[in-house]
Amino acid sequence: MVLKQLAYLVALAREKHFGRAAVACHVSQPTLSAAIRNLESEIGAPIVERGHSFNGFTPEGHVVLDHAKRMLAEGDAMRQGLAELGQGLTGRLRIGAVPTALPVMSHLIAPFYERYPRVSVTILSLTSDEIVRGIENFELEAGVTYLDNEALPAVRAKPAYLETWSFLTSLDGAYADREAITWAEAAEAPLCLLTPDMQNRRIIDGIFRSVGASPKPQVETNSIFNLCSHAASGRWSSIVPRPLLYFFGIPRNTKALLLTEPEASRSVGLIIADREPLSPLAKGLFSIVTAIEPRRVLTPPEEFSHLS
Repeated sequence: MVLKQLAYLVALAREKHFGRAAVACHVSQPTLSAAIRNLESEIGAPIVERGHSFNGFTPEGHVVLDHAKRMLAEGDAMRQGLAELGQGLTGRLRIGAVPTALPVMSHLIAPFYERYPRVSVTILSLTSDEIVRGIENFELEAGVTYLDNEALPAVRAKPAYLETWSFLTSLDGAYADREAITWAEAAEAPLCLLTPDMQNRRIIDGIFRSVGASPKPQVETNSIFNLCSHAASGRWSSIVPRPLLYFFGIPRNTKALLLTEPEASRSVGLIIADREPLSPLAKGLFSIVTAIEPRRVLTPPEEFSHLS
């Protein structure tokens, strides 16, 4: 058994297609298929359900796949550790971030890159559930997600900042003369909110329930930028994370109102797998985020002082 065979198997699990897996591994399809057959011969059990196309894995195949992911991850960690002893940490750091955290990612990554300039970074916009699965399956070294709303199994966590929200509405709308609005009042407005599969939406729904309110959004989206564009249209209002407004500004023709009663917040931070050996890339990022002062990351411009 060689690591290359295991890499082919993991690629097949990811692509769910022999041809696409071969392309991803830069080999021909016959080469990939032969390697997996050889792996089956070495193990003495079928790994892939046979058919005209990829039909999934056998029970034995799922066991082999779980170990393959772990072995490949530990091989990467070994190479990274050796490189760190010699020429410094290298490799690719893969991070999943909930969409609402994307505006602050550069402020978390910049100090990491200053210390480890030979590392390349990939940031993927994912749901909180996808981030947890990615870390469990060795597909991500780290994630940036909510820490205190839903359970996070088998991870190490480090808070980075507190997320709060603003009510974004038209300058010419019904709330143009307001500087603040209660959550109960906001529930009655024509709203554009994130889709229910996103944890930010589940948090907001929980805050509404805490005040006995149940909004009925007219528009739902999985894009935080659509929240802003729909509020700017003048027909809808949105509830948006304040970091989005801090970094990109308040959209034209809109104003941001303070949400009160309650003054709610949730902790957002870094998570990595709680396993040994720890990936040098994950360990390096964790140490960097630990040293970051959250207020330095999210110090709002003067025009947002009324929202702080």
